[in-house]
Amino acid sequence: MKKALVGLAAAGLMLTAAGTAAAAWSAIPVLRSGGVEFAESQYTFNRAEVNHGAFEWSGKLRDASSSDGHNVYMQVRVEGHDWVRYYGKQKQSVWMHHSNWDGAERYTMDAYMRACRDRGSLRPDNCSPEQHFANH
Repeated sequence: MKKALVGLAAAGLMLTAAGTAAAAWSAIPVLRSGGVEFAESQYTFNRAEVNHGAFEWSGKLRDASSSDGHNVYMQVRVEGHDWVRYYGKQKQSVWMHHSNWDGAERYTMDAYMRACRDRGSLRPDNCSPEQHFANH
């Protein structure tokens, strides 16, 4: 009896793992603007029952002008929400892996992202062109 229960538990774990198999990832084109670069990056749109149905992304954010004294950051927005910032580090490259979603929806359909350089309060930040991702 005990062996049968262990076998059922193992089968259940295998079925659960199969049901949550990784979604297909796609490459993100290099995002760059003066002093900032986001590369080696990828994204996926998760199914409704996986990670809140989030837009999941990862990549390397790099301060491409380490001598200018400015920090860099990523901006991501989904489903008409405001931009969310993810800061990097001055004079460094930082690996990022984040998920963005709208809690009012089962899964994310649209996402936008861009890489930016924070130029302080007296000058406007500069950002790469906005990249749109659609799950239609």
